[in-house]
Amino acid sequence: MSRDEKNTKLDLERIVFIGRTFEEYLDMFSLSEESLKGKRILDCPGGACSFTAVGNKLGLDITACDIAYYHSGEDLKNKGFQDIEHAMEHMGKAKNNYIWDYFKDVEDLRKYRLNALEDCTNDMEESSERYVAVTLPSLPFEDEEFDLLLSAHFLFMYADRLDYEFHIKSIKELLRVSKEEIRIFPLVDLEGKRYEHLDKVIGYLNAAGYSVEEVNVPYEFQGNANSMLRIIKDNKISDEV
Repeated sequence: MSRDEKNTKLDLERIVFIGRTFEEYLDMFSLSEESLKGKRILDCPGGACSFTAVGNKLGLDITACDIAYYHSGEDLKNKGFQDIEHAMEHMGKAKNNYIWDYFKDVEDLRKYRLNALEDCTNDMEESSERYVAVTLPSLPFEDEEFDLLLSAHFLFMYADRLDYEFHIKSIKELLRVSKEEIRIFPLVDLEGKRYEHLDKVIGYLNAAGYSVEEVNVPYEFQGNANSMLRIIKDNKISDEV
Protein backbone atom coordinates (compact mmCIF):
# COMPACT_ATOMS: atom_id res chain seq x y z
CA MET A 1 0.00 0.00 0.00
CA SER A 2 1.31 3.42 -0.92
CA ARG A 3 1.90 6.23 1.55
CA ASP A 4 -1.11 8.12 0.10
CA GLU A 5 -3.34 5.10 0.63
CA LYS A 6 -2.14 4.78 4.22
CA ASN A 7 -2.89 8.44 4.79
CA THR A 8 -6.43 8.16 3.42
CA LYS A 9 -7.31 4.72 4.75
CA LEU A 10 -9.99 5.20 7.37
CA ASP A 11 -9.48 3.28 10.58
CA LEU A 12 -11.83 0.29 10.64
CA GLU A 13 -13.33 1.31 13.96
CA ARG A 14 -14.45 4.62 12.46
CA ILE A 15 -16.35 2.91 9.65
CA VAL A 16 -20.02 1.99 10.06
CA PHE A 17 -20.42 -0.88 7.62
CA ILE A 18 -24.18 -1.21 7.15
CA GLY A 19 -25.90 -1.38 3.78
CA ARG A 20 -29.19 -1.54 1.92
CA THR A 21 -30.52 -4.23 -0.38
CA PHE A 22 -30.90 -4.19 -4.16
CA GLU A 23 -34.67 -3.80 -3.75
CA GLU A 24 -34.23 -0.80 -1.47
CA TYR A 25 -31.99 0.83 -4.07
CA LEU A 26 -34.65 0.49 -6.74
CA ASP A 27 -37.13 2.28 -4.49
CA MET A 28 -34.69 4.89 -3.11
CA PHE A 29 -33.77 5.96 -6.63
CA SER A 30 -37.07 5.32 -8.46
CA LEU A 31 -35.49 2.71 -10.70
CA SER A 32 -36.53 -0.59 -12.22
CA GLU A 33 -34.35 -3.54 -13.13
CA GLU A 34 -35.36 -3.04 -16.76
CA SER A 35 -34.28 0.63 -16.76
CA LEU A 36 -30.75 -0.38 -15.70
CA LYS A 37 -30.10 -2.86 -18.47
CA GLY A 38 -27.38 -1.82 -20.91
CA LYS A 39 -26.05 0.91 -18.61
CA ARG A 40 -22.71 1.08 -16.82
CA ILE A 41 -23.51 2.03 -13.23
CA LEU A 42 -21.40 3.24 -10.29
CA ASP A 43 -22.56 3.02 -6.67
CA CYS A 44 -20.60 5.66 -4.73
CA PRO A 45 -20.22 5.09 -1.85
CA GLY A 46 -21.33 1.46 -1.97
CA GLY A 47 -20.68 0.49 1.65
CA ALA A 48 -22.22 -2.85 2.64
CA CYS A 49 -25.03 -2.55 0.10
CA SER A 50 -25.97 -5.56 -2.04
CA PHE A 51 -26.87 -3.46 -5.08
CA THR A 52 -23.67 -4.40 -6.93
CA ALA A 53 -23.72 -8.07 -5.90
CA VAL A 54 -27.35 -8.75 -6.77
CA GLY A 55 -27.35 -6.47 -9.82
CA ASN A 56 -24.44 -8.22 -11.47
CA LYS A 57 -26.02 -11.63 -10.85
CA LEU A 58 -29.02 -10.27 -12.76
CA GLY A 59 -26.78 -9.35 -15.70
CA LEU A 60 -26.38 -5.66 -14.90
CA ASP A 61 -23.05 -3.82 -15.09
CA ILE A 62 -22.43 -2.28 -11.67
CA THR A 63 -19.28 -1.19 -9.84
CA ALA A 64 -19.13 -0.09 -6.19
CA CYS A 65 -16.56 2.22 -4.61
CA ASP A 66 -16.03 3.22 -0.99
CA ILE A 67 -13.30 4.21 1.45
CA ALA A 68 -14.20 1.06 3.42
CA TYR A 69 -12.85 -1.14 0.62
CA TYR A 70 -9.27 -0.40 1.66
CA HIS A 71 -10.01 -3.09 4.27
CA SER A 72 -10.40 -6.81 3.60
CA GLY A 73 -13.80 -8.34 2.97
CA GLU A 74 -13.42 -10.57 6.03
CA ASP A 75 -12.65 -7.62 8.31
CA LEU A 76 -15.57 -5.68 6.87
CA LYS A 77 -17.94 -8.60 7.31
CA ASN A 78 -17.02 -8.93 10.99
CA LYS A 79 -17.34 -5.17 11.48
CA GLY A 80 -20.69 -5.24 9.68
CA PHE A 81 -22.12 -7.88 12.03
CA GLN A 82 -21.06 -5.77 15.02
CA ASP A 83 -22.49 -2.59 13.52
CA ILE A 84 -25.84 -4.19 12.69
CA GLU A 85 -26.29 -5.54 16.21
CA HIS A 86 -25.34 -2.17 17.69
CA ALA A 87 -27.73 -0.37 15.35
CA MET A 88 -30.58 -2.74 16.16
CA GLU A 89 -30.12 -2.14 19.89
CA HIS A 90 -30.31 1.60 19.25
CA MET A 91 -33.28 1.13 16.91
CA GLY A 92 -35.24 -0.65 19.60
CA LYS A 93 -34.96 2.44 21.79
CA ALA A 94 -35.53 5.00 19.03
CA LYS A 95 -37.99 3.20 16.76
CA ASN A 96 -40.56 5.99 17.12
CA ASN A 97 -38.21 8.23 15.10
CA TYR A 98 -38.69 6.02 12.05
CA ILE A 99 -41.54 5.14 9.73
CA TRP A 100 -42.36 1.43 9.84
CA ASP A 101 -44.08 0.98 6.50
CA TYR A 102 -41.20 -0.47 4.50
CA PHE A 103 -40.04 -2.73 7.35
CA LYS A 104 -42.47 -4.54 9.65
CA ASP A 105 -40.36 -4.23 12.80
CA VAL A 106 -36.79 -4.16 14.09
CA GLU A 107 -36.32 -7.87 13.43
CA ASP A 108 -37.43 -7.42 9.82
CA LEU A 109 -34.96 -4.53 9.46
CA ARG A 110 -32.18 -6.71 10.88
CA LYS A 111 -32.94 -9.37 8.26
CA TYR A 112 -32.63 -6.82 5.42
CA ARG A 113 -29.35 -5.47 6.77
CA LEU A 114 -27.86 -8.95 7.30
CA ASN A 115 -28.90 -10.01 3.79
CA ALA A 116 -27.23 -6.95 2.29
CA LEU A 117 -24.03 -7.55 4.27
CA GLU A 118 -23.85 -11.24 3.32
CA ASP A 119 -24.46 -10.56 -0.39
CA CYS A 120 -21.96 -7.69 -0.47
CA THR A 121 -19.08 -9.37 1.35
CA ASN A 122 -19.54 -12.69 -0.47
CA ASP A 123 -19.40 -10.86 -3.79
CA MET A 124 -16.30 -8.96 -2.66
CA GLU A 125 -14.55 -12.33 -2.33
CA GLU A 126 -15.81 -13.63 -5.69
CA SER A 127 -15.49 -10.43 -7.74
CA SER A 128 -13.09 -8.10 -5.97
CA GLU A 129 -12.54 -6.03 -9.13
CA ARG A 130 -16.06 -4.63 -8.73
CA TYR A 131 -15.21 -3.08 -5.37
CA VAL A 132 -12.84 -0.12 -5.68
CA ALA A 133 -11.27 1.66 -2.71
CA VAL A 134 -11.65 5.45 -3.07
CA THR A 135 -11.44 8.60 -1.00
CA LEU A 136 -13.85 11.32 -2.07
CA PRO A 137 -13.69 13.95 -3.43
CA SER A 138 -11.35 12.06 -5.80
CA LEU A 139 -12.24 9.04 -7.94
CA PRO A 140 -9.82 6.83 -9.94
CA PHE A 141 -12.10 6.51 -12.96
CA GLU A 142 -12.03 7.89 -16.49
CA ASP A 143 -14.18 10.81 -17.64
CA GLU A 144 -17.73 9.62 -18.41
CA GLU A 145 -16.81 6.02 -17.59
CA PHE A 146 -20.31 5.35 -16.20
CA ASP A 147 -23.73 6.12 -17.61
CA LEU A 148 -25.51 6.40 -14.26
CA LEU A 149 -24.08 7.19 -10.84
CA LEU A 150 -25.98 6.54 -7.61
CA SER A 151 -24.96 8.01 -4.25
CA ALA A 152 -26.85 6.99 -1.12
CA HIS A 153 -26.65 7.94 2.54
CA PHE A 154 -23.48 9.99 2.41
CA LEU A 155 -23.69 13.40 0.75
CA PHE A 156 -26.07 15.76 2.57
CA MET A 157 -26.52 13.32 5.49
CA TYR A 158 -23.30 14.28 7.26
CA ALA A 159 -23.67 18.03 7.03
CA ASP A 160 -22.28 18.38 10.54
CA ARG A 161 -18.85 17.12 9.41
CA LEU A 162 -18.74 17.59 5.62
CA ASP A 163 -18.86 21.23 4.55
CA TYR A 164 -20.37 22.85 1.47
CA GLU A 165 -17.02 22.92 -0.34
CA PHE A 166 -16.60 19.17 0.13
CA HIS A 167 -20.10 18.60 -1.28
CA ILE A 168 -19.40 20.71 -4.36
CA LYS A 169 -16.03 19.04 -5.01
CA SER A 170 -17.58 15.59 -4.60
CA ILE A 171 -20.53 16.32 -6.88
CA LYS A 172 -18.18 17.75 -9.52
CA GLU A 173 -16.16 14.54 -9.38
CA LEU A 174 -19.30 12.39 -9.60
CA LEU A 175 -20.35 14.39 -12.65
CA ARG A 176 -16.92 13.99 -14.22
CA VAL A 177 -17.09 10.19 -14.22
CA SER A 178 -20.77 9.98 -15.24
CA LYS A 179 -22.06 10.32 -18.78
CA GLU A 180 -25.81 10.78 -18.30
CA GLU A 181 -26.87 11.57 -14.76
CA ILE A 182 -26.33 11.16 -11.03
CA ARG A 183 -28.92 10.54 -8.34
CA ILE A 184 -28.36 11.37 -4.66
CA PHE A 185 -30.52 10.06 -1.80
CA PRO A 186 -31.68 11.32 0.67
CA LEU A 187 -31.79 15.10 0.88
CA VAL A 188 -31.81 15.35 4.68
CA ASP A 189 -29.19 15.24 7.42
CA LEU A 190 -29.04 12.71 10.25
CA GLU A 191 -31.71 14.65 12.14
CA GLY A 192 -34.13 14.44 9.21
CA LYS A 193 -33.76 18.13 8.32
CA ARG A 194 -33.38 19.21 4.69
CA TYR A 195 -29.69 19.79 3.93
CA GLU A 196 -29.17 23.46 4.76
CA HIS A 197 -27.16 24.25 1.61
CA LEU A 198 -29.26 22.22 -0.82
CA ASP A 199 -30.77 25.24 -2.58
CA LYS A 200 -27.27 26.71 -2.91
CA VAL A 201 -26.03 23.44 -4.47
CA ILE A 202 -28.96 23.38 -6.88
CA GLY A 203 -28.37 27.02 -7.82
CA TYR A 204 -24.70 26.29 -8.46
CA LEU A 205 -25.56 23.37 -10.76
CA ASN A 206 -28.31 25.28 -12.57
CA ALA A 207 -25.89 28.15 -13.23
CA ALA A 208 -23.51 25.65 -14.81
CA GLY A 209 -26.26 24.46 -17.15
CA TYR A 210 -27.30 21.23 -15.48
CA SER A 211 -30.92 20.12 -15.19
CA VAL A 212 -31.64 19.45 -11.53
CA GLU A 213 -34.82 18.20 -9.91
CA GLU A 214 -35.97 16.97 -6.54
CA VAL A 215 -37.94 13.76 -6.99
CA ASN A 216 -40.17 12.06 -4.43
CA VAL A 217 -39.46 8.34 -4.17
CA PRO A 218 -41.45 5.32 -2.90
CA TYR A 219 -39.14 4.79 0.06
CA GLU A 220 -39.14 6.40 3.49
CA PHE A 221 -37.66 4.92 6.63
CA GLN A 222 -35.96 7.86 8.30
CA GLY A 223 -38.52 10.61 8.70
CA ASN A 224 -38.55 13.12 5.78
CA ALA A 225 -36.00 11.02 3.85
CA ASN A 226 -38.27 10.35 0.90
CA SER A 227 -36.78 12.30 -2.00
CA MET A 228 -33.66 12.30 -4.15
CA LEU A 229 -31.74 14.83 -6.21
CA ARG A 230 -31.53 14.01 -9.90
CA ILE A 231 -28.80 15.82 -11.84
CA ILE A 232 -28.95 15.33 -15.60
CA LYS A 233 -25.68 15.95 -17.34
CA ASP A 234 -25.38 18.06 -20.47
CA ASN A 235 -22.08 17.14 -22.08
CA LYS A 236 -21.84 20.49 -23.89
CA ILE A 237 -21.29 22.41 -20.68
CA SER A 238 -19.71 19.74 -18.44
CA ASP A 239 -16.28 21.41 -18.55
CA GLU A 240 -17.69 24.60 -17.07
CA VAL A 241 -18.35 23.05 -13.64
